[in-house]
Amino acid sequence: MKQAMVVAAVVGLMAASGVNAEAAKADPAKAQQIVNTVCVACHGADGNSPAPANPKLASQHPDYLNKQLTNFKSGERKNPIMTGMAAALSPEDMKNLAAYFGGQKLAPAAAKDQVLAAKGEKIYRGGVAAMGVPACSGCHGPTGSGIPAMFPRLAGQHGEYIETQLKNFRIGERANDPGKMMQMVAMKMSDQDMKAVAEYISGLH
Repeated sequence: MKQAMVVAAVVGLMAASGVNAEAAKADPAKAQQIVNTVCVACHGADGNSPAPANPKLASQHPDYLNKQLTNFKSGERKNPIMTGMAAALSPEDMKNLAAYFGGQKLAPAAAKDQVLAAKGEKIYRGGVAAMGVPACSGCHGPTGSGIPAMFPRLAGQHGEYIETQLKNFRIGERANDPGKMMQMVAMKMSDQDMKAVAEYISGLH
């Protein structure tokens, strides 16, 4: 019941922010030139970033990607590089890019440290009860597929990127999550918790 209330609240927040199914009306083909001249250097032509510090965008929910680009442009999400990249994008550009990367196939990946990943799996699936950390699977799903327009797909994401984002949430450097849910979760996690769950997520599929 409590989980349902939280999800319902987030749905309302997302609707209020204007993030909806409009991304589905986008034209991914129109994003090709921007992808080839701007995005490719950091995220790869197909959204499978070769650099662990840069997120993989392939197969991510278009609504989520559109929201992040919008937040970068407005300054709600802080990142000097992405703020500059998004500055010249129109709302149509952002929707088209979101649709393009959302339609790309995510390359398979595997965790590098199986011992650490095993610890991360326990946190991902069961949380850390002693610290009040909820299971990641509650919002991002047992396979890391997320929930469109609400919670991003995590499966197969670079562990380094996930760990960095968790730390950014914890210190408030990233604060564009609906209801500040991730900030509240991250503040209860230790560095080791973050590293372990990030390692597990990197090989999740």
